[in-house]
Amino acid sequence: MTDSAEPPAERKRHWLRWTALAVAAVVLAAAGVGWWFYRKLDANITTDTTAEAELRAYESERPSPAVNAARNILLIGSDTRSGAGNSEYGQDGGTQRSDTTILLHLAEGGKSATAVSIPRDLMVRIPSCAKPDKKRTREQFAQFNWAFELGGTACTIRTLEKLTHIRIDHHMVIDFRGFKKMVDAVDGVEICLKEPIDDRDAHLKLPAGRQTLRGEQALGFVRARKSLGNGSDTERMDRQQQFLGALVNKIQSDGVLLNPTRLYPVLDAATKSITTDPGLDSLRDLYDLARSMRAIPTEKVQFLTVPRRPYAYNPNRDELVQPAADRLFARLKADLPVTVRPGGDSDGDGKTDETESTPSPSETPAFPGRNAAEGAC
Repeated sequence: MTDSAEPPAERKRHWLRWTALAVAAVVLAAAGVGWWFYRKLDANITTDTTAEAELRAYESERPSPAVNAARNILLIGSDTRSGAGNSEYGQDGGTQRSDTTILLHLAEGGKSATAVSIPRDLMVRIPSCAKPDKKRTREQFAQFNWAFELGGTACTIRTLEKLTHIRIDHHMVIDFRGFKKMVDAVDGVEICLKEPIDDRDAHLKLPAGRQTLRGEQALGFVRARKSLGNGSDTERMDRQQQFLGALVNKIQSDGVLLNPTRLYPVLDAATKSITTDPGLDSLRDLYDLARSMRAIPTEKVQFLTVPRRPYAYNPNRDELVQPAADRLFARLKADLPVTVRPGGDSDGDGKTDETESTPSPSETPAFPGRNAAEGAC
């Protein structure tokens, strides 16, 4: 029987079969491409097994896990000058320090996210830590960012856990180049400047008002210290919080998360730039983390700096303001609400509102800071 003589019903069945085969082929091809992308992104992530081994050796000294299934993640911005694209920020002396350190507390059930900046110049007790050559450092009282130089991520975590009594569940270390690429992948981040910036050291010249900062500009904006503004680490951390709030808003937008052509470059830059513990070293782990954060309302994403003031014996260093700092740490450890109030770090004499009176347990204390919505124009 020829095709022309084939009954209409049979032709229809043939057509449906070929259509089904074509659709199946497209689906399989798409799945293959998707699987290739997944494997590529997954392979980008660097796993830090050294820190895990060091922390395991000191398990008996570490704080108890967070309550209510809350999570505490330590974000470390490394100031290493090694690696392609990083040499322009200074000479590579073979060492690195934590340029930016943020304790991110994710409340149980995705109710809120609180990011606490830890000053790099905060004077703390650094425990004895293992060095890359297997030798051990001595316990010492020094500025916080020395911990990363002396003993890497594990030393930083152990130092912070002893300071705050909060257990760090996961960590991420991010380098300069990765930060720049993530900002470029979302087509820049918009911020508002109250005053113009003209800073040669930071390679920044911007007018006041709305600005969309891309890779190099964004990095100069968040990293500049001595040559920008009043030269203080306080102002730099405030800029970092402002910028991160705006970046969170941009990444949470449907234009990025629901657009594969824009989301993939963000994921590629992010996965290439981070080193994580084994509990976060897969794309699925990072996706689950991002999905949980997307559900948090913008006004519940908060940024603040640990209460501190100039160190009594060296005004170029910092010390904690007590009992405000311990009160903050205790609430985070217990997964109790923490709110921020707009404003600076202190009132000029090193005191915050938290040092003036002790709130009752039923009260939710407010600390100087900002929420993510304030990062936008």
